Amino acid sequence: MRVLGIETTCDETAAAVVGLAEDGRGLVLSNEVLSQIAEHAAYGGVVPEIAARAHVEVADRLVARALAKAGTDLDGIDAIAAAAGPGLIGGVIVGLTTAKALALVAGKPLVAVNHLEAHALTARLTDGIAFPYLLLLVSGGHTQLLAVRGVGDYVRLGATIDDAIGEAFDKVAKLLGLAYPGGPEVERLARSGDPERFALPRPLLGRQTPDFSLSGLKTAVRLEAERIAPLSEQDVADLCASFQTAVVDVVVDRTRVALRAFQAIAPRPSALVVAGGVAANGAVRRGLQRLATESGLRLVAPPLDLCGDNGAMIAWAGLERFRLGLMDDLDAPARARWPLVAAPAPVEAGGAS
Repeated sequence: MRVLGIETTCDETAAAVVGLAEDGRGLVLSNEVLSQIAEHAAYGGVVPEIAARAHVEVADRLVARALAKAGTDLDGIDAIAAAAGPGLIGGVIVGLTTAKALALVAGKPLVAVNHLEAHALTARLTDGIAFPYLLLLVSGGHTQLLAVRGVGDYVRLGATIDDAIGEAFDKVAKLLGLAYPGGPEVERLARSGDPERFALPRPLLGRQTPDFSLSGLKTAVRLEAERIAPLSEQDVADLCASFQTAVVDVVVDRTRVALRAFQAIAPRPSALVVAGGVAANGAVRRGLQRLATESGLRLVAPPLDLCGDNGAMIAWAGLERFRLGLMDDLDAPARARWPLVAAPAPVEAGGAS
């Protein structure tokens, strides 16, 4: 079984072919990603119109390259998957329309994939883990803690009430004058900084529902920067280190609470999983590894090339849905917003961790 996946929800154009091995594990046969960082760097963030136009210019070429590297053509593909949202609507339309055209011409089934579900299922592609598991989904636009009970079966335990973690990293980078994309720059500079120099807040620490709040932490960084301005290189590194340490403390605390809440709606998780762009952050991974060890769980984090947006995760989610018979018509809509869960689960974080 082989599925072609297309991803165009933000500023990466991606196409990949994923197969299924005899033992049921996923096989990444090709994974082509073209970043648009250079096109957006001058603006300090993603410009939707520029992103959509760039997707149009390269999508066909990237699909052809992914098929060639997988040693196949459309005849050898069982289904075609595309991210149908959530994301920048212009880009989503480009990828989904490309997939629809290919499905129509080749006579192949179409699978319209939720981009968030693709992140949620990546650990099954890379590590073959079983349901259920606890997922921390952290990216530039999303911060959620989810009980993943099956394909299409998610319970939201907690989420951010303001900024996403990746968004907070990017905004802190911008206020400190760092290059775009900001998150990796904050992590790089934090390595040479003093994480204890600035006493930054840990929002919602100890709260019995596993939600996040990053806006106040971001504001605290700005106030400290204004207090000691002009900033030296060491000042910036110390601010980055202090900020990142505060984020890790919050992530570990909120995830610990979610582990307790998990017991109310599912059996013991098979693993603690982190996915999304921020999953590439080494400090976040180390904090979660400590929590996983403390809780007697395995931590599963994707390889770095599968943390950000990519076609392999779309193809795998498409494969998971396709083999369950979950296919879509050619009128499947593109969606700017598409939550995995309509509302949070009414659970309390009682019991032992």
